[in-house]
Amino acid sequence: MTGSLLTRVTGDEKHLPSANSTYDVLWVLYDRILRITPETADAPDRDRFLLSKGHGPAAYYAVLAAKGFFPPAWLDGIGTRMNHLGGHPDRVLVPGVEVGTGSLGHGLGLGVGTALGLRAQGFLDTRVFVLLGDAELDEGSNHEAIAYAAATTLPMTAIVIDNQSASHGWPGGIAARFIGWTTSIVDGRDHDAIELALANRDRDRPHVVVATVEKKEY
Repeated sequence: MTGSLLTRVTGDEKHLPSANSTYDVLWVLYDRILRITPETADAPDRDRFLLSKGHGPAAYYAVLAAKGFFPPAWLDGIGTRMNHLGGHPDRVLVPGVEVGTGSLGHGLGLGVGTALGLRAQGFLDTRVFVLLGDAELDEGSNHEAIAYAAATTLPMTAIVIDNQSASHGWPGGIAARFIGWTTSIVDGRDHDAIELALANRDRDRPHVVVATVEKKEY
């Protein structure tokens, strides 16, 4: 169903490769992992998902529509004058969206702040997931967020889509950037492997899942 909904998304075709790289991870998150529904979208103890990879949210919109957060008809014509769905997700206009994103490099820091706030309020069973692109890790703000999450032992999960689009390499691969975090590397198209990695929660350390997909074609 979600695949057919994704084909309805128009108006942002230039970002479809970015959207397609996230499709499987997003579906597993909303179908098997996240404790959130349209009815509990404002519940204080709901799980939080933040799309830091804010370029090309077509797959995100398709999954939200498939799960009933808004009508599938909204998918027709992203960015048009009367459509709630823009080129970047807007938390005010789109039900189920936790944070407005699009400026790359901000999402992980926002996730750290969210996890800190939930812990301060005593929501110890509420999980925070942040989805990033591999190229986004070239932004220095992410390294500060990585270090802070490790130092404060935040029980959050970062998911990095690895489609080899980063401008700079990194010795040891993407997971090596996340010092002090537990790590998993999975096939980003294998739903069972993704589910297992995302369900791996350590209450005393943050966790990163590197989801490898086919190389991005420009």
